[in-house]
Amino acid sequence: MHINIQFVKIKNSDALAEFINEQLEKLQNKYEWLIRAEVFIKWESQAIGKDKICEIELSAPGPRIFAEARADNFELAVKNTVAELEQQLKKRKAVFQSY
Repeated sequence: MHINIQFVKIKNSDALAEFINEQLEKLQNKYEWLIRAEVFIKWESQAIGKDKICEIELSAPGPRIFAEARADNFELAVKNTVAELEQQLKKRKAVFQSY
């Protein structure tokens, strides 16, 4: 799976990028049919509290899968987004038919 991480209006963080790669590799190990992941890390300056945003869009057979989460820190936002994606992937896998 190809992973593209974009930091929107914030500095790049190698540690955060590595954390995101680890989380998405876990999904890749469970769902080998994933093609690509587009990750957007954002910070909303006008929000109070949960101002860290993580958006992930997965390319897979069928419609694209999208999830977004807000949290107090980026790591928690990434974990919540990946957990939401995993629920969607479980549903998608249940619909697949083997030929």
